Amino acid sequence: MKKAGHHHQGREMTAEQTAAKSPESQRGFTLLEVMVALSIIAIVLVSVYRMHAQTVSMNNEVRFYATAPMLAQRKMAEIESESLKDLGDDSGDFGDEFPDYRWNIVIDDVESTTLGNIAKNLKKVDLLISFNNDEFTYSLRNYKYLKD
Repeated sequence: MKKAGHHHQGREMTAEQTAAKSPESQRGFTLLEVMVALSIIAIVLVSVYRMHAQTVSMNNEVRFYATAPMLAQRKMAEIESESLKDLGDDSGDFGDEFPDYRWNIVIDDVESTTLGNIAKNLKKVDLLISFNNDEFTYSLRNYKYLKD
């Protein structure tokens, strides 16, 4: 009489072989596969984040260099309407309409041996527009002739 479990001597399988062939053991991912997938996702997300941060920074820069010349021209027009004799170095902001934008104006005499006496009636007006605590700056220089 044959013992139970020994049907055919050449066809017996060990417990490891039985587990490897069962469908239940093939359902999940190995730790190595999960780690590789997570590292690929991390690399992709870091590069996407860097690209997004660079895009935001470039967007701020483009917005500043589009807005600053307009604000500088507006401020220079205000200065032109006032008498430079009454106006000195000054600074300020553009209010709630353009938060984080500031302006600074410096008025100097022009010294030129070539122009002679005309230079004493000439004023140099330097206007600096800055954004976000001098993260970006835009400067504009103008000369104004004062009549006696």
